Amino acid sequence: MKLSKRNSRKRIQKRIRKRISGTDSVPRVSVFRSNKNISCQVIDDIKGVTLFSVSSKKVGASEDTTKIGQAKAVGQALAQLAKDNNINKIIFDRSGYLYHGRVKALADAARENGLEF
Repeated sequence: MKLSKRNSRKRIQKRIRKRISGTDSVPRVSVFRSNKNISCQVIDDIKGVTLFSVSSKKVGASEDTTKIGQAKAVGQALAQLAKDNNINKIIFDRSGYLYHGRVKALADAARENGLEF
């Protein structure tokens, strides 16, 4: 029986989350991608707390920019907020999405602005 795309992504997500975990000094960055927006959360898994989050809505990426442009803006904002909170190194959690397109653009923009993965 074939799994739906959503259920398949959830299985991949569980498999990834078994292996990676964020701490206070090296938090996990979880990406969520919808049809119109992209967002990410910086999470401390030991305490079970979201430190901060960034989304294309918060960044104010305009509707006329491309989705990849929105992802780059979110990556830049993520790197800036991480620097403000004295975080230089993160663990990247793609949440079951392929490392391609918007997810890759977000990660590359964060790397370019000083975050280490």
